[in-house]
Amino acid sequence: MTKLRRSIGATAATAAIALACGSAVAADKFKIGVITFLSGQAAESFGVPAWNGGKLLIEMANQGKLPAPYGTKGFGGMEVEVVLVDEAGGATKQVQEFRNLVQREKVDAVIGYVSSGDCLAVPPVADELKAFTILYDCGTPRVFEEGKFNYVFRTAAHGAMDNVSLARYLKSRKVKVDSFAGINQNYAWGQDSWADFEASMKQIMPNAKVKTSLLPKFGAGQYGTEISALLREKPDLVHSSLWGGDLQAFILQSSARGLHKRSQIALSAGDHVMPQLGKKMPDGIILGARGMNGLSAKAKGGELTNTLWAAYEKAYGVFPVQAPFRMWQGLLGLKTAVEKAMAANGGKKPTQDQLAAAMKGLAWDAPSGHIEMALSDGHQAIQPNAIGKTKWDAAKKQMTLVDIEYYDARCVNPPDGQKAADWIKGGFQGASCK
Repeated sequence: MTKLRRSIGATAATAAIALACGSAVAADKFKIGVITFLSGQAAESFGVPAWNGGKLLIEMANQGKLPAPYGTKGFGGMEVEVVLVDEAGGATKQVQEFRNLVQREKVDAVIGYVSSGDCLAVPPVADELKAFTILYDCGTPRVFEEGKFNYVFRTAAHGAMDNVSLARYLKSRKVKVDSFAGINQNYAWGQDSWADFEASMKQIMPNAKVKTSLLPKFGAGQYGTEISALLREKPDLVHSSLWGGDLQAFILQSSARGLHKRSQIALSAGDHVMPQLGKKMPDGIILGARGMNGLSAKAKGGELTNTLWAAYEKAYGVFPVQAPFRMWQGLLGLKTAVEKAMAANGGKKPTQDQLAAAMKGLAWDAPSGHIEMALSDGHQAIQPNAIGKTKWDAAKKQMTLVDIEYYDARCVNPPDGQKAADWIKGGFQGASCK
């Protein structure tokens, strides 16, 4: 049964969706606020696929159809109910939406946020309200490196991993990089991504020279000037952390002018535009998926990955990329924490403090590999990563990923207690790479 109603709150463009199995599972329900982009340029590549994956997993959980060790119906026998919020509108709006979820909707937990700006704005409010919150996607390391929170957790690795992995891949694959340039969005995510990549290259390929660093505004959409500059500079490699509609536009515009034939393109988080672009994505693009997500996870296989992959393809007619994978790992982490807390309190529905205690330092398995809340006093996850190259599969009529290299979590994430930038500049001390 699915029930739809308008949520409370003058500023809330939200919908509450009760996702229930056919029979009662428990007297209590567990109510989650889910925030992700449902409109705007981030919706097609990130927000909607993330919610599609989340909705699918919650339906399967409520029906007890998830593979072991997640076979318990709902969360600890409690039916999961969702209040869905559109992340569009900026940080000020999202802070108000968060307050509505906690104070009016009385959710038991919040999971959300793609935008690094939103991820920086919400945590202080979450701690003020003592509201258990999971950041499922946003990449800036600043959240926990510049702040300490009791009720906020990020269940995915931050963006430093993406750029360390890219530099390691270039070295292991002996890619010629005498010079490189960057095009990244001019806000926390883009600035941090470029800084981490440039610093990683200084350690791993120290003779490579920086040609230029371009920082167009978020949502620019038109990159003629930047592409002209890259063609003029002729770097061996162009690094980019562009995402969503910006990344689609850049690939289409730069490919039309042959940039990928002049320079090797390396995308730190590029897999999410593969289904939309299809054959328009050039072969040979080096890209990551912000973890062992999407096609790199499918290549590894496993019952949990294969089950959710098949269900997603059947439901939506397209293969899942990084967004649903990151939502899955966040929800499975929440389910694990809920059931751990219930096991410790006699099977009762956990309080916010009990949930936070259960989540701190937690580890669990997701379709994207083994997730560990290993950084920032147990509030920040590390996870494995993978980098590969695009190749069009004419038989399947879809873009695939080949020549994939996998990286252990402790090879490409900093040790606890070290800021990512300091760890990179210090030569990756403590990294464990098999």
